[in-house]
Amino acid sequence: MNKRQQQIIEFAKKNQSFRNKDLVVFFNYEYSRETITRDLFFLCEQNILNKSGAGAFVIYILSEAYEILKEVDVEKYFSIPYIKREIKESFNFKIFKILEGDIFTKEEKEKLENLQRDFIKNFSKYDSQTLINKEFERIMIEFSWKSSAIEGNTYSLLGTEALIKNNVVGKGKTKEETQMILNHKDAFNESIQNKERFRKLNCSDIEYIHSVLIKKLGISKNIRNGAVGITGTKYKPLDNSHQIKDVMQEMVALINKKEFIFEKVFLVLILISYIQIFEDGNKRASRMISNAILLAHNSIPLSYRIVDVEEYKKAVLLFYEINNISYFKQIFIEQLEDAVNNYFK
Repeated sequence: MNKRQQQIIEFAKKNQSFRNKDLVVFFNYEYSRETITRDLFFLCEQNILNKSGAGAFVIYILSEAYEILKEVDVEKYFSIPYIKREIKESFNFKIFKILEGDIFTKEEKEKLENLQRDFIKNFSKYDSQTLINKEFERIMIEFSWKSSAIEGNTYSLLGTEALIKNNVVGKGKTKEETQMILNHKDAFNESIQNKERFRKLNCSDIEYIHSVLIKKLGISKNIRNGAVGITGTKYKPLDNSHQIKDVMQEMVALINKKEFIFEKVFLVLILISYIQIFEDGNKRASRMISNAILLAHNSIPLSYRIVDVEEYKKAVLLFYEINNISYFKQIFIEQLEDAVNNYFK
C-alpha cells in the first residue's frame, strides 16, 4: 500500500462518506481523478472501503471490517504491557456481523485457491493407498506434536513419533503430556474416518471433537458455565452457558453460510477460542475442527510444524483484544503454503 492510499484511509476515517472529487481537492489537485480512481478501486478490493451508487453519484465509506483487516505493527503492539493496552475487554456481539463480509483480499483468495489446486494436482499422482496413509500419518504426527507444543507440551517431534507409532512413552514426560499427544492422534483419525460429517458444521461436532481431545485429562467436556481468565490479556469471555450456547450457534450459522472453504476454516480457528466455549482445550479444538473441515472438502490439513509458538499466540491475542485478524491471516496462509509444499510431493 502506497503513501497516498494510506492518506485516503486517514481521510475516510474523518469523513462519513466522500466522492472521488473530494479526494482530488484533498490532495490539492496534485493527482488526477484517474489516479485516485485506481487507488479507490484497490482499497475496495482490499475490503478497506465500501462503494455504493453509480456514475457521478458513487460514494465511498470506510468498511466496517477495516478495523479487523488493517495491518498491525505487532512488535509495537506487544511492546506495551498487557495491563496498559487499550482493548475490547469483553465479548463483541457484533463480531459475527462484521465477519459476514469477505475475510480475504482478492490476492489472498487467489493465492489460497492456487495452493488448493497445487495440492489436488500433487495428491492425484498418488495411486497407492498405502502411500497416502503414510503421508497422512506424517501430517498427523507433526500436527499432534506442534498443536500440543502450542499448549506447553514438551514432547519433541521424534518423541511424538515414537509414542504414536511404537507406544514409547517419553522419558520424564507427564501422563497429561502423553495423553494430550494420544488424544490428538485419535481426534485426527476420527476426522479422516468420518470426513463427510464435517462438510456442514454442527455444534455437536465441536463438542465431540473437544471431548476426544480432552479425554482423561480431567477437563470438563461440557459447555463452560462460569468465568475464565486468559493469561496475558485483560479480555474476559462470556461467563454463562446460555450466552455461550447462543453465540456458538451464531458462529456455526456464519461458518455454514460461507462458501469459500478457507473462510470456513479460518473462522473456526479464530472464533472457537475467542468464545472460549469450554473451560480448557479451545485452541486445540479450533485447530482440529478446522483440519476436519479441510479434510471434508478434500483439502490438505495444517500441521503447523513451522509456526513460531509465540507468534501464534500473539495472533490469537490480537483477535481477542482488538478483533484484528491480519496477523492470524498471515500465519494461516504461511501454514497452508508449507503444508502444500511439504506433504504429498
